[in-house]
Amino acid sequence: MHIQIESLVMSSPMNRRSHLLGMGASLVGLVGGSSAQGSSAPSVEKMDIPPLLQWVTAKVEGAGLSFHTFLSQAAGTKVSFHVYAPSAYTADPVRRFPVVYWLHGSGGGVPGISRLSALADEAISAGKAPPFLMVFVNGLEMGMYIDWANGRAPLETVIIHELRPHIDANWRTIATREGRLLDGFSMGGYGAGRFGFRYPELFQNVSMMGAGPMQETLDRTPRASSVQAKSLLRDVYGGKQARFLAVSPRRYAEQNATTLARGSRLRLVIGDRDETFDSNRNFHDHLMRLGIPHQWIVLPGIGHDPMGVLAAMGDQHWAFYRDAFAAVVV
Repeated sequence: MHIQIESLVMSSPMNRRSHLLGMGASLVGLVGGSSAQGSSAPSVEKMDIPPLLQWVTAKVEGAGLSFHTFLSQAAGTKVSFHVYAPSAYTADPVRRFPVVYWLHGSGGGVPGISRLSALADEAISAGKAPPFLMVFVNGLEMGMYIDWANGRAPLETVIIHELRPHIDANWRTIATREGRLLDGFSMGGYGAGRFGFRYPELFQNVSMMGAGPMQETLDRTPRASSVQAKSLLRDVYGGKQARFLAVSPRRYAEQNATTLARGSRLRLVIGDRDETFDSNRNFHDHLMRLGIPHQWIVLPGIGHDPMGVLAAMGDQHWAFYRDAFAAVVV
């Protein structure tokens, strides 16, 4: 399979050197979920998707996996997360490790955790990626990785200002921007862009795969009804299109273009049969106009299918991780 890769390269320090990945079958066009097999999701018009707030998820078992909760002041309750730790973490009790924060897609990410951690473990064991910790955040069913306008879900505060310092305080992390990587699929790709472009001082490395919603307005989008879009706009963004744009990866890229161009490593990955392809391509063009270096990877014949994306990427997926952590892993 031929993979189209384009990169904007500029003179900067950086240039010198589904039910699976989010289980987002519910709003493919809007926030982009998909089944692990790449099969068509049920029509969203036929589905009732309430904004569930399940702050504590089920525990997932797997090699190197552990389940945890912490008391969130912002949420006013316990919030769960999972951590994958490679065997080297136990074998070397003084060594510190870089951290990947995985942001799942719509519908909740629990079913994909065991497979993702297994893929990471396989890659590390094979030497395709350096040993790293992987934090599987709880992004809620439709959390959008933002503090909701209606106040119900202060998710950005929970993850950025509570969970991140909690991880650094309780695991042997490399607690610098160079030691952190954001990755995610679908809604998680959107969240990775939001966090990475808003907080470049915290995250040097950002991967957005099949990201959505990436359009400039949150209205009717591929395979999502205007009713569902309006509901999400109302609950999460206060019913204001201007707010949706103001807190988007697009706007944060504009605000932090100089910093991102000088010292961040970014990639956008999308299948050319993904319903969100056009909005991702438009975002790629937006970054080009802003002069922000990034990888633009188009996967021929791949739809909004996380398993298909990873299969098509192959070792190239882990190459991004290797490059990201090359300076901090010895």
